[in-house]
Amino acid sequence: METWVLITVAAAFLQNVRSAMQKHLKGVMGTTGATFVRFGFGLPFAVLYLFLLWQVAGRPLPLPNGTFFLWAVIGGLAQIAATFLLVHLFSFRNFAVGTAYSRTEPAQAAVFGLIFLGEKASQGTLVAIAISVVGVMLISVARTTLSPRTLVTSVFSRTAGIGLLSGTFFGLSAVSYRSASLALAPSLPAPDYMMQASYTLGFVILLQTVIMLTWIVLRERDELPRIAAAWKPAFVVGFVGASASFGWFMAMTLQQAAVVKVVAQVEMLFTFASSFFIFREWINRLELFGCLLIVLGVVMLVLI
Repeated sequence: METWVLITVAAAFLQNVRSAMQKHLKGVMGTTGATFVRFGFGLPFAVLYLFLLWQVAGRPLPLPNGTFFLWAVIGGLAQIAATFLLVHLFSFRNFAVGTAYSRTEPAQAAVFGLIFLGEKASQGTLVAIAISVVGVMLISVARTTLSPRTLVTSVFSRTAGIGLLSGTFFGLSAVSYRSASLALAPSLPAPDYMMQASYTLGFVILLQTVIMLTWIVLRERDELPRIAAAWKPAFVVGFVGASASFGWFMAMTLQQAAVVKVVAQVEMLFTFASSFFIFREWINRLELFGCLLIVLGVVMLVLI
């Protein structure tokens, strides 16, 4: 199995842990605070990863350029918006279904990859993406009367709109991060996906922390004591969030963002497990079938 696949599965597991913890934090602080925790408490770990690669492993630091800064800023802003919408989405439906809406990200990432990078997906890849997206749509209507009408109209509901927009921003951020990371390669003696990913992560998460903290201080200062009071779970969110992001950045440096994000759909397996065993939320048969379609799309992609 290729390295990027293993990295992606590990990152998907860590991301599910982070999302579960953020759902918990949403109960003790606002959406903005729960979103900030993902970045602010992840910054020390992102800096640590970069330091270890540079000073302990002896890998040279890349030199950033204009292309890197452009894509890193776009990706950082898009991820803030995507994370905010995803956390907000948890207020509407259960944990598994809420997360599922944003999983249209691979299809949207494929579009952004084609527009901005000229990356074309094979016919088999497009079929795999389509199967996964159908699985997401089934999950979205699993708690309603199933019919062709509800399957289509579900996409236009308020909850679906928030989830789909979250997926759009996640897709844009994924392609942006790949572009930023690849822009660093020419400044290195040889391509180093770990250093490129770590450097990109360090810059982006610093940018996100500064932006979110400035917003909270200026507009939602009452969130600060709630964030401080929940520092222990926030610390866990920061660690697993930074570790997951490091994994995503490495995988997307090695492979097209859309392809990585299809394999990342295995997160839904971890999500359903969290939904059932941690949050005690019942999963019905149609949701399970939708999950199986998502996994089928991933397996097809890996075997292509």
